[in-house]
Amino acid sequence: MSDTLDLTGKLLIAMPGMGDPRFVKSLVFVCAHSDDGAMGLVINKPTGDIMLDHLLEQLEIEMTPDVSNPPVYFGGPVETGRGFVLHGADFTSALNTLQIDGGFGLTATLDVLEEMGRGTGPTQALVALGYAGWGPGQLESELAENGWLTCDASRRIVFETADAAKWEAALNSIGVGALTLSADSGRA
Repeated sequence: MSDTLDLTGKLLIAMPGMGDPRFVKSLVFVCAHSDDGAMGLVINKPTGDIMLDHLLEQLEIEMTPDVSNPPVYFGGPVETGRGFVLHGADFTSALNTLQIDGGFGLTATLDVLEEMGRGTGPTQALVALGYAGWGPGQLESELAENGWLTCDASRRIVFETADAAKWEAALNSIGVGALTLSADSGRA
């Protein structure tokens, strides 16, 4: 990137004044960020009605009994029919995995879902439909307008914290309490 801002592998914490209702109290893992824009996955909003077994059934992928059946997440409003698996660095697809600093990987090929169905996939994973995308300079603009805070991503927050607690856990990781945030922004 020509400037120094690269949020790849970081978390975006939606501020209370976020104008887009799809992102209220969202926590977004930034998978890629460059001069061409940014792409991330909302990691704290399960779809509520789609579990991994439903997704695998739709894709005609067999699921071994006793394999964990986590929820599928709303990854963002772009390409909501497309699936992404955010996982730890312990898994690499034979086809294509984007390695992300901090011990994360992103795979969007069916082989990761086939492995998960057999119970041989990544030890920690989050399956999402759709993604959040920003055009060139758009994310930087939203940051400048106080739409997001940023923090380092940790496997604890991404994979081990309850979904309802992730947003606040990310805030706490940078020393901010949810009750101290204001929906109003301004300049001194």
